[in-house]
Amino acid sequence: MARIALLLQLLSWAVLSCALDLTGRVAWNNICSNATSLGQAEAYLNEGAFGGRVTRDGKFVIPDVPQGTYILSISSHDYSFEQLRVDVARSSLPPEVRPYIAGTPLNPPSSVLLPYPIVLSPKEKNVYFVPPESFNLTGMLANPMMLLMVGAAVMVFAMPYLMKNLDPEALEEFKEQQSKVNGIQSAFQTGDFKSGFSALMAGGESPTPQAPAKAPQPAGAAKGRSSKKARR
Repeated sequence: MARIALLLQLLSWAVLSCALDLTGRVAWNNICSNATSLGQAEAYLNEGAFGGRVTRDGKFVIPDVPQGTYILSISSHDYSFEQLRVDVARSSLPPEVRPYIAGTPLNPPSSVLLPYPIVLSPKEKNVYFVPPESFNLTGMLANPMMLLMVGAAVMVFAMPYLMKNLDPEALEEFKEQQSKVNGIQSAFQTGDFKSGFSALMAGGESPTPQAPAKAPQPAGAAKGRSSKKARR
């Protein structure tokens, strides 16, 4: 057991000897001018595998980073930062820092190398409050349902004036067409679909009501009448 513990301790020392303290700083700009505006922030690798807080002077240190490829991010409530790719080879060599676009594959790596220690600046301020939209008459009129309602209202108010300005012949023709349409509608409402469809196929002529068919008489009644005539 003592040998196993010693081997584990030696292995941990070997890993720590190859590890690197990753350093960098936040450069203030016109978006975020100081640490007070930034608030509490943290630099972390691979979504929190390793991390370190950003100090008042904007510097950060992520200790004991072993060899590997990592994505560096800055976590801040009010500001967003760009992400960087960091390749750690050995503790004796500085890490390679490259730009990284979220969602893109790590390989092949970018050919652009950034300076080390790492320098990051706030990209934009996060906006959590979206003001409600104000009244927009143009946007409301662009709605198809609103256009239909406005068109129907215009027709309702403009129809009496149009009827007054029509000449007598056109007015009489309009009334005839209206009566034909009413006749077709009444035929469909009463269930006389045959007359309604025939009127539609005939070009809108009003359907003529059909006389009800006579019910057939029973055979017994006919025989009784013939026997009475024979007796007479």
